Amino acid sequence: MDISSVAQALILAGGQATRMRPYTDDAPKAMVPVAGAPIIGYQLLWLAKHGVKTVVISGGYKAEMISDYVGNGSRFGISAVYAIEDEPLGRGGGLKYAAQQLPDLDASFFVLNGDVISSFSLADLAEYHERHDAAVTVALSPYRSNWGVADIDDQDHIKGFVQSPELPYWINAGIYAFNPDVIELLPDKGDHEDSTFPRLAQDGRLMGYRLSGYWRGIDTVKDVVEASKEVRSAGSTLAPEFCTTDIDT
Repeated sequence: MDISSVAQALILAGGQATRMRPYTDDAPKAMVPVAGAPIIGYQLLWLAKHGVKTVVISGGYKAEMISDYVGNGSRFGISAVYAIEDEPLGRGGGLKYAAQQLPDLDASFFVLNGDVISSFSLADLAEYHERHDAAVTVALSPYRSNWGVADIDDQDHIKGFVQSPELPYWINAGIYAFNPDVIELLPDKGDHEDSTFPRLAQDGRLMGYRLSGYWRGIDTVKDVVEASKEVRSAGSTLAPEFCTTDIDT
């Protein structure tokens, strides 16, 4: 595994996610179990595998559940720091607030939404980010349809169906590489994708990295079930010490 040149990261783990009930009735989204282990467990081990040393966890709703699970981060191979919001600041505001806890405010850092699992190379993302001199590089994943798509000929005869095909579009994977000078451009409250990102795009400083490898966004109960099946099928379940439920749930 290649070691990334980026040694610090931030996870936006404050969301409740009403669409994932009942999982999130009593737990934050980042603690929803996938094949037995919380989403954030997969994220921390993935970051550590690529050489990330410090992870700032931005929390809000039920943040104590995350700190109870992660602790100081040593069992994951990282140092965990917590930035807990007194009131909801939105993703951009939460990111700006939590970024102040990064150990090196002059160095680049990764940002992860608290609802994604992936296995692509963060070293490649960091190299791409540096090579293109971007302010922010957004990891992009192919868009996969949620429905079966009909294959029809010129006379409208249906030749067959393709289930959940990849379409020729790229979606935001919720994983980023940030330059430190972007922190001051983030909103105190609100979403950076509505304010900061359009400004960077206009200036030509927002890049997209087309990832190659496994990625799964987890937004609904169906996503939890499918992600669990995918992780088990790939033999990527976490060791029992990182699990909070049975791996078959």
